[in-house]
Amino acid sequence: MIKSFKAALAAGCILLSGASTGYSAEELKWAHVYEDGSTYHQQALVAAAEIKERTEGRVDIKVFPASSLGKEVEINEGLGIGAVDIIYTGPSFVERYYGPIAISDYPFIMRGYDHWKTYRTSDLFKELSEGYHDATGNQVLSLLYYGMRHVTSNKPILKPEDMKGLKIRVPDSPLMLMFPKAVDANPTPMAFSEVYLALQQGVVDAQENPLPTIKFKKFYEVQSNINLTGHLLNSLLIIASDDALNRIGEADAAIVREVMDKTAMVISDEIRKQEDDLVAWFREQGVTVNEVDRKPFQDAVLPYLTGDGVPYTMEQFERLGAL
Repeated sequence: MIKSFKAALAAGCILLSGASTGYSAEELKWAHVYEDGSTYHQQALVAAAEIKERTEGRVDIKVFPASSLGKEVEINEGLGIGAVDIIYTGPSFVERYYGPIAISDYPFIMRGYDHWKTYRTSDLFKELSEGYHDATGNQVLSLLYYGMRHVTSNKPILKPEDMKGLKIRVPDSPLMLMFPKAVDANPTPMAFSEVYLALQQGVVDAQENPLPTIKFKKFYEVQSNINLTGHLLNSLLIIASDDALNRIGEADAAIVREVMDKTAMVISDEIRKQEDDLVAWFREQGVTVNEVDRKPFQDAVLPYLTGDGVPYTMEQFERLGAL
């Protein structure tokens, strides 16, 4: 009888322990629009595994690639309603919630990778991140490098006049309209997942993205020319909702922040390396890669950068330039 009671008590303790462990584990959804073979997704999986290990299973992040939980506008909205907990997103999509944080994504405003690295650790970026949090209740965990955007097309584009009337796909965000409008192109907002087919069917004439994206989305299969306009240095933000971070507690949230920031730089350095290697790779595939004098494009855009309607202040513009 006593042995049976002890055995039952031990079994009950095991069950309670298992129930307690299950109850304490918190599952978070990390959504993004990039393919599962992309650097962004693969490193997100590495980060999720490290976070699970370092929190001893208390935080279990599931990563959902390729717009499986929604397109970019939708996953941004999903943060606010709890449909997703963490996202990769471009500053251009966050602009609609807090305009100044998009400053780094405006055309020709960043001078290169070193300038960008200085910005991501600057007081300016910290202040803009806090402004976004105040406006949304979502926290910027880090900034990562997406790359220099270039125009692909089925003809050479060497000067602004070559883009006149060109129907070019752009992300569905206001700031992405600036460059094509400045060169008299015809910007066509379209979801990322729809671009390949639109190019293939001639719905649009061109698109613009960094070289690694052009490769992993296979846009070079349906566009004969890559024109190195370098008109925009693009970033991605890693953002989590306050609700998600509150659910896991401050100690585990600190681990998440640390891992996310480390992951952002791993991705950034890898994307930058890919950019250096890909021009030769595209030429090996038979794609025409055109070197471009960027100054005429910069001159066309400059009045827009300092004109009415930009979401940042001139003080913020000057501080970014001075970094």
